[in-house]
Amino acid sequence: MELWFTEKHTPYVQFSIKIEKQLYAAKSEFQRIDILESREFGRILTLDGYLMLTEKDEFIYHEMITHVPMAVMPHARKVLIIGGGDGGTAREILRYKTVESIDLVDIDKMVADACRKYIPQTAASLDDPRVKCHFEDGLKYIRHHENEYDLIIVDSTDPFGPGEGLFTKEFYGNCYKALKDDGIMVNQHESPFYPADSYAMQRAHKRIFESFPISRIYQAHIPTYPSGHWLFGFASKKYHPILDANWQKWKSLDIKTRYYNPKLHAGAFALPTYVEDIIREVE
Repeated sequence: MELWFTEKHTPYVQFSIKIEKQLYAAKSEFQRIDILESREFGRILTLDGYLMLTEKDEFIYHEMITHVPMAVMPHARKVLIIGGGDGGTAREILRYKTVESIDLVDIDKMVADACRKYIPQTAASLDDPRVKCHFEDGLKYIRHHENEYDLIIVDSTDPFGPGEGLFTKEFYGNCYKALKDDGIMVNQHESPFYPADSYAMQRAHKRIFESFPISRIYQAHIPTYPSGHWLFGFASKKYHPILDANWQKWKSLDIKTRYYNPKLHAGAFALPTYVEDIIREVE
């Protein structure tokens, strides 16, 4: 008998991966957690039946959500990650020796514990001494911090269930307050391709655009995410994502990447016309 994991992208589109075996299954206070083994994509983390990462292509997402802001602010010392319990974003940030501390806030400790055991490729970073894990609601956490962080990365799940509060205007306003005067916020911004995803992206961008003086969107190709076309948001109090990128400094760090590079960084902000049209509606 063949075992397949299938995620519904729309009522008419499904994405399937053949599974060799199920390694972990549990129900936390917040969501169902599954870790699966596949031949094509390696180990797979799903939450409530939605694919969060695979060992084969997670590097694309985690490099693009971290190195884009860090190339603009290679001097960042204090970083906040909201979500990111799998550890992949923290792993990439830890490659910068100037980073002194990372606060990682994820609502579900069981996700982090499962990834520590079954996906150490990403989760080994959670045990680094520079990382402090806070297992609580990111929306509540951010309310109590002001002028504290150089960089905030919102590595959230989709805008429903446990991650819903991380797409509100209140949340983005609190992120603005928690950043220092030259701070940057980056968030995963959903896909623009299918209508439901596009609407979520558009709604989030409107709220960020109203909260930050500089707000741009950039893109990456992530094969296992809906449509493969994924967006990220770059919001800043001071720095432009391309004009203020410090390529010389970033190259001097000699960080080896598999997806990200300075030319790609600049090109990622050149969006397809249909995406520009969607964004223009709310700007």
